[in-house]
Amino acid sequence: MGRSPLLIIIFLSVFLVISASANEFVKSVFVFGDSLFDPGNNPFVKNCTAQANFPPYGSNFFGQPTGRFTNGRTVADFIGKSVAFLHAQFLGIELQKPFQEVYQEFTNGSRKDFPANGINFASGGSGVLPYTNKNVGVTPIQVQLQQLQTLIDENHLHKTLISNSLFFLESGSNDIFNYFMSPHTVSSKEYIDNMLKEVSHFLDKIYEVGARRIAIFSVGPMGCIPAKVLLPDAHIDQCLDKINNVVKDYNKGLEDMVNDIPRKYRDAISVYGLVYNITQDIRANPGSYGFVNVYKACCGGGPLNGILQCGTDGYDKCSNPDDFFFWDYFHPSEHTYKLMSESLWNGGNNQIRPMNLKSLASINLSLT
Repeated sequence: MGRSPLLIIIFLSVFLVISASANEFVKSVFVFGDSLFDPGNNPFVKNCTAQANFPPYGSNFFGQPTGRFTNGRTVADFIGKSVAFLHAQFLGIELQKPFQEVYQEFTNGSRKDFPANGINFASGGSGVLPYTNKNVGVTPIQVQLQQLQTLIDENHLHKTLISNSLFFLESGSNDIFNYFMSPHTVSSKEYIDNMLKEVSHFLDKIYEVGARRIAIFSVGPMGCIPAKVLLPDAHIDQCLDKINNVVKDYNKGLEDMVNDIPRKYRDAISVYGLVYNITQDIRANPGSYGFVNVYKACCGGGPLNGILQCGTDGYDKCSNPDDFFFWDYFHPSEHTYKLMSESLWNGGNNQIRPMNLKSLASINLSLT
């Protein structure tokens, strides 16, 4: 039996309205965080030693290092640019450029304006605490906020653009890993409370400048990354529960904060991306996602390739990075990032809630 012409017309009308919504209302993406989202800010920062600006980083997509801490694109890249329809229908805008690159080009006169599709401020190695890895010259989220404020104060970003943007925050993994790398001076609860206070301050500030669509992403299971072997009590064949338990406590605080955003910030809408859940589902069913190894890094050195950074003296590299969940000792492969981004864009409540990023991008805030 053929479909009713009226039903077809209704379906097409709804589809076109939903498809147009993202283009009409979401104009750009502003990204804050650490190496999981960093598009190459650190290479432009003098005296920053947290780097991935050397081979074989970037080799499987860009053909050269870009400063991204993986072999290709990150979650922020996949969400910020449309890819093949069968893979995912992401935002149809170009990759967000690193703030450091754009600002330096503008300062030296090689570019005349700032990108209309947003900017990525993320810095590899940074945290939500201002002192996390400060000794290696990274840019914490507090300074990333200052960079955004500078662009606003200098009239490079219009208020309408900001209000019609997605704002992403992904940070906290470096803070938590560092907590276990050195002697504790405070309890894990106090440490997490301090982290959550900084996230709360971040939300206050981005709302103040006009952010209304906000996505906060959980920290993944840090006790399962190859770099766990850097810790004295690590076991190669199992995750470190003591780290994952702290991660879970932090993530619970993040989700509570997201749930409180509609009450605390008028007209703001927020979602919580369950990166921890997505990661553990992939690790529990590796074959279903095309992985051969979800424990060892493709590139690095030592047990699990978790001792040496990829690209440094003595490193080893696998022949097919897509077989591996991890690219290097801390970071997922591009294949993993692609899967994560699909879950965050189109996923259900076990992956992102109370709605996915596609729905967040399609909401007309004037109707809320």
